[in-house]
Amino acid sequence: MNIGEVAKAAGISTKMIRHYESVGLLPPASRTAAGYRQYGLADIRTLQFIRRSRDLGFSIDEIRNLLSLWQNRDRTSREVKALAKEHLDELENKLQELLAMKKALQHLVSCCQGNHRPDCPILEELAGDSNHLSMTGLSLSP
Repeated sequence: MNIGEVAKAAGISTKMIRHYESVGLLPPASRTAAGYRQYGLADIRTLQFIRRSRDLGFSIDEIRNLLSLWQNRDRTSREVKALAKEHLDELENKLQELLAMKKALQHLVSCCQGNHRPDCPILEELAGDSNHLSMTGLSLSP
């Protein structure tokens, strides 16, 4: 199969296939005499694995580890679970940071009159010129 067919079957772009090859997630494709890439069903399965991993937010390095574990039949599920648990913990931390940012921004938006006057508590807070957040115990920085 050519790169376009594989991209369609795996649900990713041809550009991403080339990228995954360049970073070593996908082995280099065999080439025709004319230099065109050729792929097989195993490549599609690997690309689908990578796509699903990316959909869950795993980094390239984490995917590299997951691929290695997937291809190693001597691995234990404990290793896979540990990697997934670590990623889950990172996502939970990011979620808490996002929720704190949301709360701070909601507070700033509620403090702004949004009228014709030039004074704006949102801009004042971003410039460090007010105590809108510090009065509520919120902080824009972690």
